[in-house]
Amino acid sequence: MKERIITEIREFVASAQADVARYPTGPYFDEPLVGFAAMDDPLFADYKRIIGDFHLTPAELCAAAFGAPPRAGTVISWILPITGEVRRSNRLENEFPSRQWSLTRTHGEALNGEVRRYLVSLLAQEGYQALAPQYSPLWKELADTPVGRASTWSERHAAYAAGLGTFSLNDALITAKGIAHRCGSVITDLVLEPTPRDGCGHGDNCLYLREGSCGACIGRCPVGAISFAGHDKARCCAYVYGTVPEAVGKAYGVPYTGCGLCQTRVPCEGGIPRGRG
Repeated sequence: MKERIITEIREFVASAQADVARYPTGPYFDEPLVGFAAMDDPLFADYKRIIGDFHLTPAELCAAAFGAPPRAGTVISWILPITGEVRRSNRLENEFPSRQWSLTRTHGEALNGEVRRYLVSLLAQEGYQALAPQYSPLWKELADTPVGRASTWSERHAAYAAGLGTFSLNDALITAKGIAHRCGSVITDLVLEPTPRDGCGHGDNCLYLREGSCGACIGRCPVGAISFAGHDKARCCAYVYGTVPEAVGKAYGVPYTGCGLCQTRVPCEGGIPRGRG
């Protein structure tokens, strides 16, 4: 079943992007990466300390959806790596994201939503309970928390738990396919073998967090929201959700533009940088 789920996700994304009537501005993504975490992995409980008590565990989301959490289950997480063509278009920009990047943010995330719904439906057909945290009534985006803007379920942190990558100086997730991607997850009572995290520290794929080198993403941010001290979420969000859509959203014809300048023209753009080692 594990290999089937990986195949289903990859084939669904490929098929959807081939439908030019639905996604005429694609393709947006290369072949997805897929990982698995045990629903009762202690890391999910740790997130209540690391992120905040507001961050929900898989068990809490299942209890709300199904009346009681299952005794065991799996968090299925995936990475949709942004194509080289889209990334190249964004490398050329210094103030606002490229049109191709913004189309990927709007329409590519719509496709990501389709993946969530498809996987939930597939698992239900096989007799398993499943939910997409992003569509739970408990999912909320909170503007003011001790860690800044955050949500009650983080797709990036689910991907980290599922062994798909580690974090960067700019708070994004660096995967085997790099830092430029969309990600999603589904929780199910189907028990699958977890993907090993190989003892990685939370920032091992980032050159700066690993060995004190790099910091290229700092210079890529047009509003100074990244420094060696970390990521200023408030400044970043004001730019990404306010300034940029107001400046180019109408011209690009999309409601969500993203930014992604700090995810392109950096060593981790398309993979894990080797560094000094």
